[in-house]
Amino acid sequence: MKPVTKRACLFAITATLLVLNGNASAQQYPAPLHVETVLASSHEHFPEILDSLAKQRGADGRVLEADGAFDLVFDADGFNRADGFWDGSAVEAQATQPLGPLGAEVYAGYRLSDGFFPVYEDYFYTNSGGQLKAGVLFSLLRDRTIDERRFGKSDARLARRQADFDVLLTKIGVQQQALVAYWRWVTAGQVLGTYEQLLRIALDREAGLEEQVSSGARAKIFLVENRQNITRRQTLVASAERDLVMAANALSLYYRDDNGAPLMPQREQLPPAGNIEETEPLSIPQQDVTTVALARRPELEILDTAVKRAQQRVALAENSAKPRLDFGVELQSPLGSVAEGGISRDTDNTIIGFQFSVPIQRRGAKGQIAQQRAEIDSLQQQQRLMTDRIEIEVTNILVDLNVAEELLVLAAQEVGQAEILAVAEQERFANGASDFFLVNIREETAANAVIKYYAADLKRRVARADFDAATVDLERLGINESDVQ
Repeated sequence: MKPVTKRACLFAITATLLVLNGNASAQQYPAPLHVETVLASSHEHFPEILDSLAKQRGADGRVLEADGAFDLVFDADGFNRADGFWDGSAVEAQATQPLGPLGAEVYAGYRLSDGFFPVYEDYFYTNSGGQLKAGVLFSLLRDRTIDERRFGKSDARLARRQADFDVLLTKIGVQQQALVAYWRWVTAGQVLGTYEQLLRIALDREAGLEEQVSSGARAKIFLVENRQNITRRQTLVASAERDLVMAANALSLYYRDDNGAPLMPQREQLPPAGNIEETEPLSIPQQDVTTVALARRPELEILDTAVKRAQQRVALAENSAKPRLDFGVELQSPLGSVAEGGISRDTDNTIIGFQFSVPIQRRGAKGQIAQQRAEIDSLQQQQRLMTDRIEIEVTNILVDLNVAEELLVLAAQEVGQAEILAVAEQERFANGASDFFLVNIREETAANAVIKYYAADLKRRVARADFDAATVDLERLGINESDVQ
């Protein structure tokens, strides 16, 4: 039997053995699928993100609707008597513009009459050119600082702000899941490659054993035992192939084409594995990550905005409990010569008026105030709990990430040690100084060490994805800062 070389044994270190078969160099494969491509695809096409963006556009529409309460309004009305004793006719038009401060609104209008009116319609008389008027109405007590229109406008904008943070929260969750799905797919490919190489060693040994058994150099039982190993390793390969297909299916949820349809990543798209001995640690920011997370987390911003909305509702309820004192000024100016109404219509007028009312029991307003203040207390407790949870979450993730890095280093050391023993045992077996059982144990121990290494690498990458999501690292999550409003 030919001796087994170290090059044939070091299956875990050579990246090409993990993703390509023996004649891969002669074939043309698709370009490797990189994590940045998956993140860009999920960010652009994942339905949950598109759903949140649709809701955001709905919030935009509600802002525009609230602004409509301050639209300029034009009114016109008139009448003409077709028959009867009186022949008077009149037309009037007015434009009204609501304003924000003091609940004010300004208006300007024009009236024109013709003919004669009964005394109870004396108001309609104007000069021959009609009458111009302009005025302003504003509130001194109730509706002075807030009213239904201003509340609706402010609340719609706060709701829009919540929708923005809902979009960011959705993107963070989706991109974190996309990262995990990608690295699980990569790990499944690496595991499959390892088991295939383990099977390949047993198949290569088959031919040598057949020669030795036929020549009488080894007992036939060695051939049976090797075939048993082949069967066991074929089972491992079949299970690993299943795991790779399932991981590819999970990844296709985030990896999509330009039309948003899921794309099934192929094994040939697996990125080449790096040398285990040259694995670089994942960089961890050195600043106070808990403070950074608390400053960035959209959940806290959503709760803070909810508190502001409740405070606005309190202000509106307090406003409804105030007395009403509205004040108005109107200027009237005639146009043209004196008409049927007589000289009394041919003068400029300045009219000052007010309206006063006092709510007595105010039970409705008091009930609303109590409800909204209770809502604020509830939201503030939720903020406190969320803050505590974020601090603990980030601390635990950081611990997990640091330990995962240490375990990866130890796993790499274990790979090196196991492969040294496997190579040595294969050489001893080739020289007749070892038994078949021990060499198989060494080979499978080396393969298991490699798989443990890949599992450790996956764990640290998942921990890093969790860390990036917890600290809202937009760049690493593949989220454009320009998309965050």
